[in-house]
Amino acid sequence: MKKLLLGSLSAMTLVATGATMAAADGHLGTLKIGALATLEGTYTQLGEDGIRGITTALTEAGNMVGGREVEVITVSTDGSPDSALRAARKLVEQDGVDIILGPLSGSEGIALRDYSKTQPGTTFINGISGAMETTLVDPSDNFFRFNTDGAQWSKGLGDYVFNEKGYEYVATIGEDYSFIYTQVFGFATEFCAAGGEITERFWVPLGTKDFGSIIAALPDDVDAIYLGLGGGDAVNFLNQYQQAGGDANLIGGSIMVDGTVLNSEGSAKAALTGVPSSGMMADTWDDPRWTDFVSLYQGTFDEGDRFPSPSLFALGYYNASSAMLQCMDDVGGDLSDGHAGFRECLSNLTLEAPNGDISLDENRQAVGSNFVVEVREQADGSLATEVVSVVDNVNQTLGIDPAAFAAIGLPGRETPACQSSY
Repeated sequence: MKKLLLGSLSAMTLVATGATMAAADGHLGTLKIGALATLEGTYTQLGEDGIRGITTALTEAGNMVGGREVEVITVSTDGSPDSALRAARKLVEQDGVDIILGPLSGSEGIALRDYSKTQPGTTFINGISGAMETTLVDPSDNFFRFNTDGAQWSKGLGDYVFNEKGYEYVATIGEDYSFIYTQVFGFATEFCAAGGEITERFWVPLGTKDFGSIIAALPDDVDAIYLGLGGGDAVNFLNQYQQAGGDANLIGGSIMVDGTVLNSEGSAKAALTGVPSSGMMADTWDDPRWTDFVSLYQGTFDEGDRFPSPSLFALGYYNASSAMLQCMDDVGGDLSDGHAGFRECLSNLTLEAPNGDISLDENRQAVGSNFVVEVREQADGSLATEVVSVVDNVNQTLGIDPAAFAAIGLPGRETPACQSSY
């Protein structure tokens, strides 16, 4: 799958040998884009669909932007900050890219934010990484994020499961790193403010194969279990949980109910039927911008080389690429003066994205819509997320007064504390 994906990307990009500005004839040269995605490790399928998102956007644009041909150089990461930093250094310091699209995973994003501060001549546009700190803490002037973060993806879910599903006591399981801390943060602030209680929080390393000890330790006196797992970890947990006879109500984190899990092989996904979740998209939303994007994605790849519908990761990378393309067209392909015009455009852009309008705040962080969903079986037997409600204009402080939000603390294993008000 990886070879097919990278091969298709290589075939559709146009490679040039000149520098960004072709001095010989005064014309703008090839635009060099660096793409970072998790093409190895437990998040491999997520990264592959992220690259499909870039490919979809560039195909739609005819591989031209601002009068310039586009060259994409793709580098693999494994979800770790070190791998993302190595990849970014290669792209900037060896390949001389103008713009980086990526990364995918939360802690990777924090690492790239810090690295971007040392590379003022390169513009960084986040792929889909969702850790809160990436833009909330010490933001970088040349790092832009057109996706809402993991806490924003939880907006509406805590209220829904407490008030509509009747879940008062919940335990959580999550991968032990910054993005899932951010997801649980968003869920906990709302769920606990509504009157719910989180009784226990379990954390597992990325790439966990054996969940036996966690499953054995799960409490049986809770109304539901929140699952902050994705990729291979999600599939492994669900398989082992079913084998152990687990039958608790489940609540899904955003990447637990993404297409990368719902389209997995085997019976693991069956445990997700009826599970509530939330995130920046819903598979079956009937808005024309969304359905047009789904058709575009499906038409860009052969059926065997894609998911039936774009995942969260394809959407995030597509939106990042679309923002880049719109602003490159706006400045006529001109990245002179330290990308000043291009970055001003990005900062002020309202992106008419497939999942609703997205604008950036003063930290260059997305403000956008969030979708409360449930997983439902479709007519063809597949699983997809269906809209319960849409919350518009979700900002990074989740509508909480900024001073009160700062007092909660940054996401962590035990932060936020579960309390009735913030």
